[in-house]
Amino acid sequence: MTTSPLLPLTAADLPPLAPELVLVASAFALMILDLFVSEKNKIITHLFSVAALAVVLVMLATGTGGQGEVFHGMFVRDTAADVMKTVIVLLSGLSLVYGWSYMRERRLFQGEIPVLVLFATVGMMILVSAGSLLMVYLGLELLALCSYALVASNRDSGMASEAAMKYIVLGSLASGLLLYGMSLIYGATGSLHLDAIREAIPNSQENMLLVTGAVFMIAGVAFKLGAAPFHMWLPDVYQGAPAPIALFISSAPKLAAFGMAYRLLEMGVGPLSDQLQLLLAGLAALSLVVGNLMAIAQTNLKRMLAYSTVSHIGFLLMGVAGGGTEGYSAAMFYALAYAVMSAASFGAIIALSRAGFEAENINDFKGLSSRNPWMAALVLCIMASLAGIPPFLGFWTKLTVLGAAVQGGLLWLAILGVLAAVVGCFYYLRVIKVMYFDEPVGEPMPRNNDRVLGVVLGVNSLALLFLPLGLNPIMVWCQQAFAHLS
Repeated sequence: MTTSPLLPLTAADLPPLAPELVLVASAFALMILDLFVSEKNKIITHLFSVAALAVVLVMLATGTGGQGEVFHGMFVRDTAADVMKTVIVLLSGLSLVYGWSYMRERRLFQGEIPVLVLFATVGMMILVSAGSLLMVYLGLELLALCSYALVASNRDSGMASEAAMKYIVLGSLASGLLLYGMSLIYGATGSLHLDAIREAIPNSQENMLLVTGAVFMIAGVAFKLGAAPFHMWLPDVYQGAPAPIALFISSAPKLAAFGMAYRLLEMGVGPLSDQLQLLLAGLAALSLVVGNLMAIAQTNLKRMLAYSTVSHIGFLLMGVAGGGTEGYSAAMFYALAYAVMSAASFGAIIALSRAGFEAENINDFKGLSSRNPWMAALVLCIMASLAGIPPFLGFWTKLTVLGAAVQGGLLWLAILGVLAAVVGCFYYLRVIKVMYFDEPVGEPMPRNNDRVLGVVLGVNSLALLFLPLGLNPIMVWCQQAFAHLS
């Protein structure tokens, strides 16, 4: 493959980029459309953004544009990228659907929110298709800058502003670590292209420089994933951001961060995997321990979900540490499933919240089964799946990554994962307990009349119970994405 930046671009470079180009064009069109839409008709911009994501989703599902390497190998569209992009676009659309009634009731819906979501989605799509360090950083910063603005979208909330400032400061630090690691890798190999870096590593005499650069890149990836000890931003951002924004940040970007980890650690510095395995396993173990212990102490549901995210990232990293086709396919399966589960958990908070009342404390769910049995049943499905209770989706994801860890020679980590899963059951089951065994507190919450939200939440939650029935095709899909690693 030719990597010279002096070669001219051709029309053949454009078809694999078709989904990204359509989404960028839609985002710019939406910015212009918003200028002519009055405040009371903002649903037009909302529907336009959802429609744009739906079109891109169809393009990805049908393989429009085909696969290949374009821009001299800087952009790679392969099976792994298409799988992750499909779910990323789906989750971005879900976050907009979940958020409409919530933002409208609180007069928070501004025209820039769907624009930022579209650009953030483009950043994630670039990230999972990156074929060079330059493209990784471009996609990451596009996602990060949009995310910072989204967290601060509630301009009248001091908590949201504080969360956004913490996110920016810590995010900038993580980006600096990542960029420094990339510069060391470039210095040792003389290339920004991931495939050229992979080929140069076995013949390089700069092993210490390579390992140091890889460690700094892992630190940047760990921050974006929310792994301990780089998780400090998660609780404040999840609690301070409006619930639909927290839903978006907790789902699709986690999948994009896994895509970044795969591109950098396997496609880039893959020959160093044996030297980096213990570091990845250590991050996984620390995330499992810290995430579960901190989640137990939380009374705010958003913060509990934030710390539980740290634990789930530990399971995901368990698969990455295992390596190979089995390890990465298991980690992708876990990332896909967790993103769907996280969307459902914040969707339940959105459905139960009203203007002036945020259903974000565990005590707010007391007696929910007697007041709204259907909603209580949906929350039960969500919590049981997050806890990893059979036959829900979360059980099969944990089983898959545990198997990958054992196969990768990390039996001790798999045992720790089993213990962490048992501990994690406690704080998830506590939510179920207060819904079904505690007496209701306060005035009954008025029912949400948004039928679209109700249907989407119902499908999202019940999918956690019924998706395991079609588990084989999903696992085959993930394994095909990494078949070349075997």
